[in-house]
Amino acid sequence: MNSRDISVLYPGSFDPVHLGHVDVIEQATELFGTVVVAVMHNPSKPSGLFTIAERVAMLEESLGHLDGVRVEPHTGLAIDAVAATGTSFIVKGLRNAGDFEIEQQMAHMNQSVSGVRTVYVACRPDLVFVSSRFIREIAQYGGDVSHLVPATVASELARLSEASS
Repeated sequence: MNSRDISVLYPGSFDPVHLGHVDVIEQATELFGTVVVAVMHNPSKPSGLFTIAERVAMLEESLGHLDGVRVEPHTGLAIDAVAATGTSFIVKGLRNAGDFEIEQQMAHMNQSVSGVRTVYVACRPDLVFVSSRFIREIAQYGGDVSHLVPATVASELARLSEASS
């Protein structure tokens, strides 16, 4: 089987999507035939900065240049999203050793519970510091994050900042 015949799931909250996420998705599309970007929602956590529908729309616009990518909302566990989408693996991006430790524990748990394996993709060195949490915080105080997020996200963050002023 050619790796381009494999479909994979890239789960996350993507609140908001940033260029590190886009980089991981671009790499995954080079390696695999189909990438399902699963915008995950955990009902026990706060709703976040953007609604699920807004995150899906921003991801679709940000990833429009890529063939073989689908964006879908999902609730529950990532392994449930793997089953629902018929994908073969989970793909996760790694920025640093801390990410590896957290992701490795989740990968072992997912494989233990469901047999689903995780493939890691190292993000570009110029994006290792980017995180949705920092982007939300900087944008909340009116800082410029346009060089860290797709244009559609920068516009939405600016709109939210203006609305709260």
